[in-house]
Amino acid sequence: MSIIRSMPIPTPFYARTSPLNKSHEWRNWSGYLAAGIYEPIHDREYYAIRNSAALIDVSPLFKYEISGPDAEKLVNRIFPRDMTKCQLGQLLYSPWCDDDGYVIDDGTIARLASDRFRITAADPNLAWFQDCGYAMEVAIDDVTTSLAALAVQGPNSREILRQVLSEIDLDALRYYRLARGKLGAHQLTVTRSGYTGDLGYELWIEPEHAGLLWDRLMQTGAAYGILPAGIIPLDIARIEAGLLLIEVDYISSRKALTKDQKSNPYDIGLGWTVDFNKGSFIGRKALFGIMQKGPQWQLVGLQLDWNSLEALFTAEDLAPQVAGRASRSALPVYKNGRQIGQATSHTFSPVLKNYIAIATIETPYARKGSAVQIEFTVEYVRRKAAATIVKLPFFDPPRKRA
Repeated sequence: MSIIRSMPIPTPFYARTSPLNKSHEWRNWSGYLAAGIYEPIHDREYYAIRNSAALIDVSPLFKYEISGPDAEKLVNRIFPRDMTKCQLGQLLYSPWCDDDGYVIDDGTIARLASDRFRITAADPNLAWFQDCGYAMEVAIDDVTTSLAALAVQGPNSREILRQVLSEIDLDALRYYRLARGKLGAHQLTVTRSGYTGDLGYELWIEPEHAGLLWDRLMQTGAAYGILPAGIIPLDIARIEAGLLLIEVDYISSRKALTKDQKSNPYDIGLGWTVDFNKGSFIGRKALFGIMQKGPQWQLVGLQLDWNSLEALFTAEDLAPQVAGRASRSALPVYKNGRQIGQATSHTFSPVLKNYIAIATIETPYARKGSAVQIEFTVEYVRRKAAATIVKLPFFDPPRKRA
């Protein structure tokens, strides 16, 4: 069964991350202690992600395995994507929905064998998967505590891993594919995936070998500028990459307090995952109706007009106070004085040198290139800065998929 903890506990990498966390700033991530930042400010950790390499402990992700003769049938029922097209050694990304077509969660699905899949999730989903698989010939296991997970992200990540995992042909490992190898005598899995929108990999290994994996990567990566990175710089990177965060950019249908708080895949930019040609799946009827009618909302990017934003602070004789950590506090978005949506995640992008936001906008107003206004509070007064609707992601380097 899935475990929900009231007090956070250490991850398998805590013995390594704790001495390095000079800021002593920790966050509760799904019941685990996760480093917010390791240093007093996040700058070096962020630039490690974008310019060299970063180690990010992602063990708190919920992890489930579905296996058995009906495994493919079950995952094809749960997810709106056609999972029969998921090849051996491939990963797919998808949301999953309730019967009314509202998104419960989103994550990756890896095909480990013809009859075995591994799913990552932000929230506990064991009971839901078990309900979906009732009377099917499958085993559904929560393997969250059985696997330590470590992300190696950044332009130098491949070269570092090439030296640590010499038997894996990383040049042949394509985007969203997996490979199996060894760390010494210990089995591990490498997936070319991540939450930064950059070249990167995620490593999956038994918890008792987590320390060895961390040490090898840090020792080899020292020559390449590797640094541990917390979830604060990760938050900036994932906004630049236009990647969703549950309970921020959308609310799980299981946690929404009202119907208006729920989202379907079309509302949050994931309509491309819905495949009506695959046959029956959970939420199909509702999603087909939404598709025919057209979604009420669209997920877009917002790029702030810096001169407009700067003017809000200049009027109060202040320098712009927007650089720093990403914000998960929603800001209203306006068109001609009418609120048309909200910016749910926003940050100053160090690599783009501009303020950006992920936003949900009413469909009639969501045309790319349209001018809108976003609300900021300056010296306790609500003001509006000019912004332009742009296509996501903001940052998408060729090296991510090359």
